[in-house]
Amino acid sequence: MHSWRERDGGLAFELLSSERAPVTTGHADGVITLDVAESDDAHREALREQLGEPYRTVLGHFRHEVGHYYWPLLVPEGGARERCRALFGDEREHYGAALERHYETGPPADWSQRFVSAYATMHPWEDWAETFAHYLHIWDTLQTAGAYGVRVGAAVPGRDADGFHALLDDWLPLTYALNALSRSMGRDDLYPFVLPAPVVDKLAFVHERVTAARHPG
Repeated sequence: MHSWRERDGGLAFELLSSERAPVTTGHADGVITLDVAESDDAHREALREQLGEPYRTVLGHFRHEVGHYYWPLLVPEGGARERCRALFGDEREHYGAALERHYETGPPADWSQRFVSAYATMHPWEDWAETFAHYLHIWDTLQTAGAYGVRVGAAVPGRDADGFHALLDDWLPLTYALNALSRSMGRDDLYPFVLPAPVVDKLAFVHERVTAARHPG
């Protein structure tokens, strides 16, 4: 990752507050805009309820927008781009029209069978960004759990230790435990997501592209 100070198209962050003026969280040409007003729990919870989202955090926004930044870097034209389209859809679909359709009609009734979130149904770019953010959620939480010596379950014998499914073998038992612990405290599920097979395939593709970038050639 390069900053905007190092090269054109590098990554930069613009932190604004909607308490002073309207702010649109998003990414454009390497600049990620975040609404710091969402660091206020009451403000963020009101938006979460208004938009019908089971999960909404500033960190989630950050990871989502970083996913937009990385998409052209991790999915270049060629075979990788075609495989991405087969999983996420054709990103050449008009974004403005997709945005208008999403806010007029909402997600399809069966969205949870193919997408990690309702927002991911809007456009293939949003599906990628939501999936990329979820991949970072998985990695970061597993690493934190490991740092504290927390381990629930074990990988299935014979699985590729470097593949995404090996991560999933550790991840799913941990989420079951986290949700049970949260309920024991009278709280909602800490991990309010379901990962159907099409979503797992998308996450595995993200894992493949990130791994390829880390180990080129």
